[in-house]
Amino acid sequence: MSSSPATASTNTGPRRIRRQQRSIEEKRRIVEATLEPDRSVTEVARAHGVRANQVFKWRRLYRDGRMNGGVDEATLLPVRITKPCKTVIAKLSDRGVSSGTIQIEFRSARVSVEGRVDLPTLQAVLEHLSK
Repeated sequence: MSSSPATASTNTGPRRIRRQQRSIEEKRRIVEATLEPDRSVTEVARAHGVRANQVFKWRRLYRDGRMNGGVDEATLLPVRITKPCKTVIAKLSDRGVSSGTIQIEFRSARVSVEGRVDLPTLQAVLEHLSK
């Protein structure tokens, strides 16, 4: 009678240990438990049957925003151009020369504005590109 290595019941050879697959949500809960005051990573890892070095790896992923269940953190959101606030335009117009740069990318164009901004012209360009 033969059996596969994964289910071998003999005591003569090495046993294969099956890894437990944990969901992203469970990993996140374990990591968040380590962030509570007076909780050590080792303590939390033992309580969940995980090695501490694995929990430290999950903490790095969590910190870097990579433990989000496969959803990209950086998601583009739709933008709608509305009528500008007259107070903001007045303040921008009164500033004089600006030393900044604005770069805006659309599907079909890239707009780069440097130095002092002529607000009516910029608004006309943006309205035209958004159509």
